[in-house]
Amino acid sequence: MSTPAEGQLRGSDGPVPSDAGPERGRFTSRRKQEIVLRLFRGEPMETVSREIGVTAATLSAWRDQFLLAGTAALKSRLPDPKDEDLARLQAKIGELTMANELLEEKIARLEGDRPFPRRRSRR
Repeated sequence: MSTPAEGQLRGSDGPVPSDAGPERGRFTSRRKQEIVLRLFRGEPMETVSREIGVTAATLSAWRDQFLLAGTAALKSRLPDPKDEDLARLQAKIGELTMANELLEEKIARLEGDRPFPRRRSRR
């Protein structure tokens, strides 16, 4: 027969209290965030590791991922509505420039490299 403490840790003799022993299974991103924040607040990694039942290497990896994601978030710029307008207008300028160049080539071919024909005066 097992002791009540062993049953609580294993969860075999009934529900596991929320404050008892190591947790098992997968961790949600929210739970990992809470755990990493505990490390940032100064709780010893060994204590947190034993409490939640994961290795110190896993905790260290979570902490590093958390820091990298935070750094990436700080580097990115929020989209500015003016950027969309600027890109649209630049595309329009490009289209108009191409149309002008094509029209200039067509005019040059039609004139046969002669600017304008000479006109006679009406006198």
